[in-house]
Amino acid sequence: MAKILIVDDSPTERKTMEDILVKEGHDIIKATNGDEGVSVAKAKLPDVILMDVVMPGTNGFQATRQLTKNESTSHIPVVIVTTKDQETDRLWGKRQGASNYLTKPIDKKQLVKIVNDALLQSA
Repeated sequence: MAKILIVDDSPTERKTMEDILVKEGHDIIKATNGDEGVSVAKAKLPDVILMDVVMPGTNGFQATRQLTKNESTSHIPVVIVTTKDQETDRLWGKRQGASNYLTKPIDKKQLVKIVNDALLQSA
């Protein structure tokens, strides 16, 4: 059982991902924006972070960069989960330190596979 942090400003998206991952046996922590996500990640040290991009305040790319550059959180895989589906967005996400990139709407099997891959990567 892993501890997964979901950072998304949409209650619907958070609930969708939470429902899928709880059925897989994971514990879920949630944050509603990038700043809160960074704070929660530093305090709780989750096993994987699922990060939306388009959020008020600190966006997901900025939050990912902060987490992957911080000594206490740099070991945690960050998966970008967003509606932004351009190749430039994917490249930018990777440059910020994201381990993977998933586009919305969420495909259940793909989400589970990406989370499992991230958990293997961090083990």
